[in-house]
Amino acid sequence: MKIGIYGGSFNPIHKGHTELAASLVLQGLVDELWLLVSPLNPLKQGATSNIAEYEHRLNMARLATENIEGVKVSDFERHLPLPSYTITTLNELRKAYPEHEFVLVIGADNWDRFPRWYHAQEIVETYSILIYRRPGCEIDEAALPPSVQVVDTPLYDVSSTQIRESVKQGRIMHLWLNEKVVAYIKQHHCYGA
Repeated sequence: MKIGIYGGSFNPIHKGHTELAASLVLQGLVDELWLLVSPLNPLKQGATSNIAEYEHRLNMARLATENIEGVKVSDFERHLPLPSYTITTLNELRKAYPEHEFVLVIGADNWDRFPRWYHAQEIVETYSILIYRRPGCEIDEAALPPSVQVVDTPLYDVSSTQIRESVKQGRIMHLWLNEKVVAYIKQHHCYGA
C-alpha cells in the first residue's frame, strides 16, 4: 500500500488537518494516511512552552479521526530517539513495514524551509513528497524535483496557534475543532481551558 506520512505536533489537531488527510485519501493520492504525532519537532525545540502533553495530543488526534476512512493516528515516533528527524522516521518506517511505500506529506510553508531539514536531499532522492498548498505560500512547480508533487486540496486559513490563543482567551474556536476534541480540551484543561 501507498501510505502518506503526515507528521506534526497536532497541538491541537483541527479540521484543517483532518480535512486535508481525508482529501488525500479520497483523491487516491495515497491508500492510507498516517498522522504521526511528533513528541518533539526539531525545528520547534524552543517553542515548547504551550505544547500539550504527548498523550493529550495523541488522544485528541484519535478522537478527531475515528470516523475518517483511511486516516489513522500513529505514535511511531514515540519509540524513536529524540529529536526524531524525518529521514530517520521514514527509514525506520520502511524497515518496520517493508510491504508499504511511504510518501511524505508536507505543507507549502514547510517546503519553503525544507533545505534546513536534516538530510533534506536524501529525503528528496529516496521518497516521494506531496505538498499541499498553504495560504500565502507560492510554489514554483516547474522547479520541483521529479519526486515532489503539489496536490490540490482544500485551503484552510487556520492554525493550531490561533486555536490555542482562543482557548487561552476563554473562547474555543468550535468551528475548527471536532466536538470530541473540544470536550477533551475542556475536560483536561489543555491550553488553559
